[in-house]
Amino acid sequence: MRKRIYGIETEYGLLVRGSDFRYDPVEIANRIKNHVFSKGLGVLDLHYRANDEPPGNGGFLANGGRLYLDMGHLEYASPECSNLVDLVTFDRAGDQLVQEAVEELGWAENVSIIKNNVDLETNATFGCHENYLVSRSFPFDERDNLKLLSAFLVTRQIFCGAGRIGACNPHPFRDWDGVSMEDEEEAKVDFQISQRADHIPNEFYRWVQYNRAIVNTRDEPLSDPSKYRRIHLLVGDSNMSEFATALKMGTTALVLELMEQGKAKRDWILAESVGAMRSISRDQEFKWEITMRDGNRTTALELQQDILETAKSHLAGFNPETDWILENWASVLEDLPKGPEAVLGRVDWASKYWMLGEFKREENLDWHDSWLKSQDLEYHNLNKASGLYWGLEESGDAFRKTSDAAIEFSKTNAPRGTRADGRGELIKALMGTHAGYLIDWIGFRLSKNEEPFLMLDPFISYKSEIRDYLKSMDLYPNPRNQTDLPPAKDETASKRK
Repeated sequence: MRKRIYGIETEYGLLVRGSDFRYDPVEIANRIKNHVFSKGLGVLDLHYRANDEPPGNGGFLANGGRLYLDMGHLEYASPECSNLVDLVTFDRAGDQLVQEAVEELGWAENVSIIKNNVDLETNATFGCHENYLVSRSFPFDERDNLKLLSAFLVTRQIFCGAGRIGACNPHPFRDWDGVSMEDEEEAKVDFQISQRADHIPNEFYRWVQYNRAIVNTRDEPLSDPSKYRRIHLLVGDSNMSEFATALKMGTTALVLELMEQGKAKRDWILAESVGAMRSISRDQEFKWEITMRDGNRTTALELQQDILETAKSHLAGFNPETDWILENWASVLEDLPKGPEAVLGRVDWASKYWMLGEFKREENLDWHDSWLKSQDLEYHNLNKASGLYWGLEESGDAFRKTSDAAIEFSKTNAPRGTRADGRGELIKALMGTHAGYLIDWIGFRLSKNEEPFLMLDPFISYKSEIRDYLKSMDLYPNPRNQTDLPPAKDETASKRK
C-alpha cells in the first residue's frame, strides 16, 4: 500500500450547566480558543482566511495543527500525519488542549466539551471530517467508483458509529416540488448506531454545509494539484475509542488503495445508499440488511467481510500497519454478532449501548428519558472526571493505540515525516516575536515583499529549508522556543531529485 497522509477535523459540542453562567456558548468557545493561544501554544491568524474567518478567529498550533471557530463551534484540525498511531495521538492531543483550557479557566463545573455529532434536544448536527491524500490519478470522476466508496462508507458504521438515542428527520428537500418524503415515527427509534446517518441526504455532493453527502466531491487538494487529491469525508461520527478512530481511518485508506489499484468490485455497489445508511443505523435488531444494485439481499456485515477478504488478498504483508488494520478489521467483524459486550471498548456505539442499557435497567428508565439522554452525552464528555468513556480506559476495557506520554508530547510538538514538522518549527519561531505572518496549510509568507514559502508536498518536512529561511529573516534560532529534539534530517533535497 502506498504512503498516505491522514487528518481529522473535530467540531466539538458544548454543554453549559447553570442558567446564571455569564457567557453564551459562542463566547465560551471563543474564550477557550483564546486561552489556548495565550499560553504560547500557537499563533493566531493576523489576516482574513475567508469572509467568516476574520483575524483572530483561529490559528496554527506548535504541533502543526489548527484551532479555530467554525460557525460558532470550536474546531480542531489535526496536523498532517503519515501513520495511524500519530493520527490517534494528535487527535487526542487536540482534545486535551481544549479540555485543559476549560479547567484552567475554572469552568469545569459549568462547561462540558462534548466530542459527538448531535444535540439531542435540537437535533442540530456538527461534524467529524476525515482527510486522505490520494494521487491525482485516483478514479474519482467515474460514477461507479464513487458508488463503490459510498457502499463501504455506508456499511462501515457497524464498527465506527458513535451511537445515539432517538432519531431526527431533517428532510432538507421536503418543500421542493416533486419531492416526497416518507414520514417516519421518530419515537420508534430507541437507539441507533450512527449520529450522522440521519443528517446525510445525498450520495454525492460538492459542498459540506446544509446538503451533506456520503461522498464529498469537492476538489481542494491543499497540496500540489498536479500530483495529489484530498478525499474529504464528512459522513462519519466522532469517536472516543482510539481503536475505533484507527480502524475507521485505516480501513478507509485500504479501500481507497483497492480503488486506486482497480481491485474494488462493482458487486459491492448498493441499490440505494442514503436509505441504506439510515436503515442500517436505525435497525433495532442489528441485522443490518441491505439490497445490492443487482437486486440481491445481503447484510452490511457480509459486505464488509467481502471487502475485507479482497483487501487481504491484495494488501496483506505490505507493512505492519496494513496488517494491523486487516487483523483488527477481521476481529471486530467476527465479534460484532456476539453482541455489544464482545466489542466493548473497541466500538463506540456498542460500548455506549451496553452502558446505557445497564443504567436503564438499574433505574427502570425509558429509552427517551431525559436522564438517560444526559448519560448519552456524558459518554462523549472530554472531562475525565465525569465522562463515561474514560471509565472503560480506567478499567482496562478500552483498547489503547497511543499513550498518555505521547499525547502530552504531541500537544506542543509536530509529527515527523510530514510538512507539519516544518510548520511546527515555523510556529515556534514566531511565538514571542512581533513579526508579521500569513500562514496556510500549503505555505506561509513573512513579508509582503517576499515570495511565499510554498509547502506543496505533504510528505516533505521542509524543516531544514524553513530553518534556513528563518535565519535569513533573523527569526531563528529563538532560544526561548527551542526543544531538545535532534536536528532535523534534510529530506527535501533527496526527495526532489
